[in-house]
Amino acid sequence: MGVSSTVKKIMQEYDGKIRLVMKEAPHGNRDYSFNAALAALAAGDQGKYWEMHDLLFDRWPHFDESSLVHNAQQLGLDIERFKQSMKSQNHKDALERNLKTAEGLHVFMTPTFFINGKKYDGDLTYREFKKIIEGELKASR
Repeated sequence: MGVSSTVKKIMQEYDGKIRLVMKEAPHGNRDYSFNAALAALAAGDQGKYWEMHDLLFDRWPHFDESSLVHNAQQLGLDIERFKQSMKSQNHKDALERNLKTAEGLHVFMTPTFFINGKKYDGDLTYREFKKIIEGELKASR
């Protein structure tokens, strides 16, 4: 089970008990990672953020422009609108802010999770998520 499907399963199981906040912080190969994050935001402008997010994780590291446009086509997006959104200064500025926040929190890999302020680097399995969340829910009672 990939990270996206694990997170979706956890969110469904704990619906109303936990909250997910997603922030893109493109690390690694700056050009490709930044473009991938822009693609997710651009797809989000057409209501397909999570669908693009999942494709990007499934197809890593194919984040060149033609691959991103291919993903957008596969999702049925308006390609011209998608390309314009990819150039959006608002999206670029948001990513720069996210990167600064991530650096301040010492987040240098994807994915990184914070659960009640505790940092977890890398993929977590369903069982690991469940154990952590159950522990946190129990502690908060």
